[in-house]
Amino acid sequence: MRQRMLLLCLCTLATLLTSATGSVQAAAPPSQATVISPLYRQLQPKTQLPWYDIAAVDRYETTIHQRKGKPGIPYIPEQLWFGAGNVLQSNQKTNMIELWHGVGKDADEDGIADPTNHSDALYSLAKMLTCYGVDRDSWRRALWDWYQDTVVVERITRFADIFQQYGTTSLSSTTFPLSRRFDYSFKETWGDSRGWGGRRMHEGTDLFASYGTPVLSCSYGFVETVGWNRYGGWRVGIRGINNTYYYYAHLSRFAKGLRYGNIVKPGDIVGFVGSSGYGTPGTSGKFPPHLHFGMYRDTGKAEWAFDPYPYLRRWERAKK
Repeated sequence: MRQRMLLLCLCTLATLLTSATGSVQAAAPPSQATVISPLYRQLQPKTQLPWYDIAAVDRYETTIHQRKGKPGIPYIPEQLWFGAGNVLQSNQKTNMIELWHGVGKDADEDGIADPTNHSDALYSLAKMLTCYGVDRDSWRRALWDWYQDTVVVERITRFADIFQQYGTTSLSSTTFPLSRRFDYSFKETWGDSRGWGGRRMHEGTDLFASYGTPVLSCSYGFVETVGWNRYGGWRVGIRGINNTYYYYAHLSRFAKGLRYGNIVKPGDIVGFVGSSGYGTPGTSGKFPPHLHFGMYRDTGKAEWAFDPYPYLRRWERAKK
């Protein structure tokens, strides 16, 4: 709260000063028609922010505040929304909010700034984040002041890059993580015990396949992690455009040119099946070759694993 109040003060000051003064393939356009939400088009001239920056912060906010699988809305604490000292915080009329220097804005111009209205909430947050300017460096600075987390700043920035590259926010396509031209097998392994490195549960699904079987990105997203992990061996982490983290472990090698920040789409090769892990970098052969596939959900404060098996079966049926 203190950081957010500081951001509000800095934004106000900035406004006053301004008024006074086998390889990773190049991502191709998606097959679906280009779609940009009318809300993002509406807010672009109101905030002077590119639509893809607005879409990126909206995507992050709606995923971390989702409830029971339903998208959430951007969140601003009531004290900021209605204004510090405003005792009439049930009054959503914009003139009262402006009187108390609240940040709540009215996107649909009905005279009401409702913090539970998606359009109003997104407009208010986006407008507040423009206090330093609308160029990329100013945007990243404002994101840092608001979230106080470099990982979140990077994530939102990368989402914006993906939306800009494809010219759409309609990037929900997914695919099975192994090539259909190769044999594989898998079963439900969620929650099974694991002993190496201490007692722990298995947070994923093991897909058994031959060495060298291509491993595919199952979603649109960007490479957030690549390298060695003593449990997962050579592993890749893809941050999906839905803010889900997809974890591919025990690889024999990575796709040529794969590195942090690469934008990927469903079907792009990110690595190849192996049996690496359970030791120092390069350790391999302690178990049969397979892909460990995990999925993690971001809550804004932590990430937690959930069972990927139902998703894999669904994607497998779609593949066939």
